[in-house]
Amino acid sequence: MPDRGGGPTGPRIRVGRPSRRVRTLLMTLGVLAVLGMAFTMFAGFWTDWLWYRSVNYSSVFTTTLWTKIGLFFVFGLLMALSVGFNIWLAHRLRPPLSAMSMEQQSLDRYRMGIAPYKKWLLLAITALVGLIAGASASSQWRTWLMWVNGVPFGEKDPQFHLDVGFYAFDLPWYRFLLGFGFAAAILSLIAAALTHYLYGGLRVTSPGARATAAATGHLSVLIGIFVALKAVAYWLDRYGLAVKSSDFKATDNWTGLRYVDANAYLPAKTILFCIAVICALLFFATLWRRTWQLPVIGFGLMVLSAILIGGLYPAIVQKFQVQPNEQAKEAPYVAKNLKATREAYGIDGTQVTEYPGTSQTEDKTQLRDDVDAAASIRILDPNIVSPTFQQLQQIRNYYAFPTNLDVDRYSKDGKDQDTVIGLREINLNGIPKRNWINDHFRYTHGYGVVAAEGTNADDQGRPDFTESDLPSKGDLGTYEQRVYYGEKTTMYSIVGGPQKEIDYSDDSGEKTYSYQADSGVSLSNPVNRAAYAVAFGEPQILYSGAIGDGSRILYNRTPKERVEAVAPWLTIDGDAYPAVVDGRIQWIVDAYTTTNGYPYSSRTTLGDTTADSLTASNNQRAVVAQQNQVNYIRNSVKATVDAYTGEVKLYQWDTEDPVLKTWMKAFPDTVESKSEISKSLMAHLRYPQDLFKVQRELLTRYHVKDATTFLSGSEVWQVPDDPTNKSGNAVPPYYLSMKMPDQAAQAFSLTTTFTPNGRDNLSAFMAVDAEAGTSDYGKIRILKLPTNTTVNGPSQVQSQFNSEQNIAETIRLLRGGDSEVEYGNLLAVPLDGGLLYVEPVYVRGGGLKYPLLRKVLVSYGGTTAFEDTLGEALNKVFGAEGPTTEPPDEGEEPGGTTPPPTSTNPTVQEALNDAQKAFEAGQEALKKGDWEAYGRAQEDLEEALKRAEDAQAQADKTGAGGGDSDGGKASPSASPSGSPSPTSSPTGT
Repeated sequence: MPDRGGGPTGPRIRVGRPSRRVRTLLMTLGVLAVLGMAFTMFAGFWTDWLWYRSVNYSSVFTTTLWTKIGLFFVFGLLMALSVGFNIWLAHRLRPPLSAMSMEQQSLDRYRMGIAPYKKWLLLAITALVGLIAGASASSQWRTWLMWVNGVPFGEKDPQFHLDVGFYAFDLPWYRFLLGFGFAAAILSLIAAALTHYLYGGLRVTSPGARATAAATGHLSVLIGIFVALKAVAYWLDRYGLAVKSSDFKATDNWTGLRYVDANAYLPAKTILFCIAVICALLFFATLWRRTWQLPVIGFGLMVLSAILIGGLYPAIVQKFQVQPNEQAKEAPYVAKNLKATREAYGIDGTQVTEYPGTSQTEDKTQLRDDVDAAASIRILDPNIVSPTFQQLQQIRNYYAFPTNLDVDRYSKDGKDQDTVIGLREINLNGIPKRNWINDHFRYTHGYGVVAAEGTNADDQGRPDFTESDLPSKGDLGTYEQRVYYGEKTTMYSIVGGPQKEIDYSDDSGEKTYSYQADSGVSLSNPVNRAAYAVAFGEPQILYSGAIGDGSRILYNRTPKERVEAVAPWLTIDGDAYPAVVDGRIQWIVDAYTTTNGYPYSSRTTLGDTTADSLTASNNQRAVVAQQNQVNYIRNSVKATVDAYTGEVKLYQWDTEDPVLKTWMKAFPDTVESKSEISKSLMAHLRYPQDLFKVQRELLTRYHVKDATTFLSGSEVWQVPDDPTNKSGNAVPPYYLSMKMPDQAAQAFSLTTTFTPNGRDNLSAFMAVDAEAGTSDYGKIRILKLPTNTTVNGPSQVQSQFNSEQNIAETIRLLRGGDSEVEYGNLLAVPLDGGLLYVEPVYVRGGGLKYPLLRKVLVSYGGTTAFEDTLGEALNKVFGAEGPTTEPPDEGEEPGGTTPPPTSTNPTVQEALNDAQKAFEAGQEALKKGDWEAYGRAQEDLEEALKRAEDAQAQADKTGAGGGDSDGGKASPSASPSGSPSPTSSPTGT
């Protein structure tokens, strides 16, 4: 081409076409790139399908997939046809071209430029909008399935008298359709207007009419469709008022109609609906009138009406009718909100009882015997003792326990007892040598359950294990101990092939094992291996010799993610817990059905409501929510995950929940009947923590049934901060076997406390019967304290504990050296009209890296005790003499020490002298904070006392030897100096 710039010309560089070889290479690379991207997409799809098939939930995968595909194509095609048709119509209605103005001459160049590519350009535009619309629609698969499978709630809203199912299942789908219609109308209008402008149907600067008659009619119809959709939106907005969120001074996230909604917004929406219908008809009429004068006037009237009727009028009603007499105006609507909220969150059956807050018995010694009947007080805190389990029961570095252990019930000697339980899971960070084979083939599973009594500890402050060692043995009997699926098992493993796994180690060395179950996905197929190599970004899966016949890959191994994957419509409780059931370790997972469309029920944000001091330090305990804001929740499903096979089972728990029934219609045969729950599994089911936390947050306000009191805000409570740490987060609820005042016997319960808003004293105590299978399961009881009586709340009890001089001095001694003091769960127990507080205190220090129970705090009626054991602390608080305490001897020496007990039997006397030495050594070690020396001294003391007891028993049997001053018997059950025997447990039992 000649240079038209007029400048000097230089040497020309001729660029030749690439050679055939280069073109072939480029084409080959292009094809390979396309095939690579296609296989990557295929690998993701194929591995998902294989996983769902391996867990026998392939119907969930196919139902979800086909629903997404159907929505994608239907709505993508509708959007493409809508936009494409209007572009085609605008082009067909173009006027004869005549370049009579500069504007048209400029556009003529564009028209000529795109003329050869019109069809391709039309296809490209319609395909693009279709893809975007289809992708957006496919994300609404839950909305579609709920609409098409929705079942009635059997309850009607108080305003429009429609079934709640209309708001929960129908209204969200109608709103999606309306939004899609608006998007299609707007995109079609823009595309048509641009096409008309390009081909002269619309003119901006050209002389003459600004639009042709054809363009006027076409665009008027599209605007009329938009206005008609606006009319539909006004009509749906009327029903939307019942689920509309708004801030109200009585509560945040208020849902439902208030006075101004019912008397201003509702009639305004009806009027605006009528105006919009008339305005739409005026736009449609331009097909015959060919003028926009009346439609524009109508549209302006609609906009003005929306401002005046939809905005100004409600503001006037609120200002001059509601505010001067708000309580009288709002009370009927608040009553509707109270009723709906309590029903939607399952708190309508809450039993609120007045509770005096102070003891009704003058003789406090009588209460000492009532404590054991009131509660099985758990002094082993599952959120503190995980390092102790780790240190004493880890056995090998490649095992680990969860940060927070769990509380369950197990039967011993025919009696249920609260038990702290954890699994010895695989810990890859503890593997001696990290490499791909060790990480994924050799170290594949944990081994065994470790459990301890919740109400007891040994003489050194360690857990009293009921199941321990490796392999584990104890009270749980025989069961499959291998843990392939667990809370800490996040890495994939390849098992069952030629490479043997490390099972466990004992004195004879390492034991090997090969996985026997058919869990996971087979890697025998080279296609599967290639797919997983791509999906996991690990090419060794494709060619490693460690994979062969029988090899299976295990992944998605945490209980919560397995349940969420097979039931993507469920919200998952943050705390999955293990239980030994019928010879197998089963993870039990609580799951919820939720909706955001329950009329008049206030909304709550699950992520915020379920947060507490434990979730702040352990993100694994956070709830897995499908929708974070909800105003209806039910614990409708109990799920189990087998720790060996990974088998997932979903059980219908709430048989009346309409949301669960809807999902069971959408995914048939995925949820088993409640009757399929075995008796042994039922014994370990419990009331879930996250539901309890949601309910307690609502009950800070909705324990009030009277609308006037609710509006005044005088009875608002708050969940106190956890006083045992400085996180500033809410105190977690605690599982505890206890008895409420109206109960005949103890029941496994979930408990919490309330304080008045902005204050620290106690306002109420809440407990729910957490024992599944009983008639009272799920019954919420609240003990409400009188407002004129000040009862210490958790933070005040903790402050009192920290401020007492003798306790503070003891704490200072315990913190000597490099020791640390950790406070356990502060438990509250109703007792004779008052509240008994119990808090275990742990010490971690010296040569120890794990906490040991050293002291127990007890507080009741303003009296505080801080002793070595729970029994001693209770004795001090209630003024009862403990079974192991003795009065000082008459021969007490100056300085507070007493000589060791004497005996005429030389063997007994020698043992008692050794016991005295061991006791003194232990006290000296305690002052120095040397816990290893203290532990050795306690062992020596126990051994010496045992020798004394055996020697005295032998002497009594043979008649040899004399006795002490009380009749010839030594007192080996009492330690030297009259102190409690170290062999007594910290519970005092």
